[in-house]
Amino acid sequence: MSLSGGYYTLGAHGIEEFIERKSRFIGEAAPAFTEEEALEFIKGIKEAHKSASHHCFAYIIGENAGLMRYSDDGEPQGTAGIPILEVLKKNNLVNCVAVVTRNFGGVLLGAGGLTRAYSAGCAKAVRAAGIVTAEVSVKLTAVIGYAYWDAINYLLGKLPVCDVDRQFTDNVRLSVTVREQDAAEVMKEITGYTDGSAEIVLSDPFYHQWKLPPKEGEE
Repeated sequence: MSLSGGYYTLGAHGIEEFIERKSRFIGEAAPAFTEEEALEFIKGIKEAHKSASHHCFAYIIGENAGLMRYSDDGEPQGTAGIPILEVLKKNNLVNCVAVVTRNFGGVLLGAGGLTRAYSAGCAKAVRAAGIVTAEVSVKLTAVIGYAYWDAINYLLGKLPVCDVDRQFTDNVRLSVTVREQDAAEVMKEITGYTDGSAEIVLSDPFYHQWKLPPKEGEE
């Protein structure tokens, strides 16, 4: 199975709203791995906010951004869909969709005001959804004797792994997710801590979403 090095996408469905000169804007963004998923997400938002004036959106599908679509949904051309798309592109996001819903408040914002509002709506939604990196990973399974478990349990806190699962039977069956590029080093560490007795198996590679570390000054 051949996979590329990875990509950035969204970790969840994020929602944020704000008022701009009496118009209510609701930004929503989420991961979407096919165009069908993106369209279903857009459809759901339209159904949830049937009385809204506009549902402007953009989505990017494919790890190489092979499919990009956007819509101004009745707003002046270039003031909504493209600004939303540009926010996604600026964050290097793929396999994602964003919708900014507007409830018109009676005050015209002008082209510049609309562009800023739709950009802000998307940016707020992206922030709420959280950016993750989808990296080529493998599932590592190891059968470990109880005599080595305390040492391995200590080691786990230092290894670049996640989704740790432990099953205690005649032995300890340990399962973790690890980036493919780190798998050899993790295997080496486990082998060393168990004097070569651990039975280790790696799965086929797959994409796993890893949370990005917080930026300096963020929690």
